[in-house]
Amino acid sequence: MSSQPNVPVVSVSDLPDDAVMVDVRERGEWVAGHAPEAVFIPMGDVPGQIEALPLGDGPLAVVCRSGNRSGRVVAWLSQQGIDAVNVAGGMQAWETAGKPMVAEGAGPARVI
Repeated sequence: MSSQPNVPVVSVSDLPDDAVMVDVRERGEWVAGHAPEAVFIPMGDVPGQIEALPLGDGPLAVVCRSGNRSGRVVAWLSQQGIDAVNVAGGMQAWETAGKPMVAEGAGPARVI
């Protein structure tokens, strides 16, 4: 997956709290905290997990911690003909906006 600076983006304020999106962070990041309806597919696994993508009527939102990794994934998905958008600011922006988060482990959900 190559980096591409001009990928479509969506602001966290434009996403509902229960948005279905693909979280491409690593397992430790996911366990610490993620959006409640997110689907976990680490960036390196995306090419082999295309059938697991939660494709719907609109563009597929893709998120990471800050937007860098997810931007690369969105660029690659676009090359595959999949309508996808990068969540601007990633989970850091999601958390800052006060959007709901859940953790897989003990303790409060947080972005690491």
